[in-house]
Amino acid sequence: MQKWEYATVPLLIHATKQILDSWGEDGWELVAVIPGPNPEQLVAYLKRPKE
Repeated sequence: MQKWEYATVPLLIHATKQILDSWGEDGWELVAVIPGPNPEQLVAYLKRPKE
């Protein structure tokens, strides 16, 4: 059975692509993006297979 690990990452609107590309290079897959604590920020939920 596949096991997963998860991460919650703050995203700044002006650097979203760079932040997600960096996590993607490490094998993380984006699951969801929700509004953050202020209008300039989003929160990304990521997962990757646990080894």
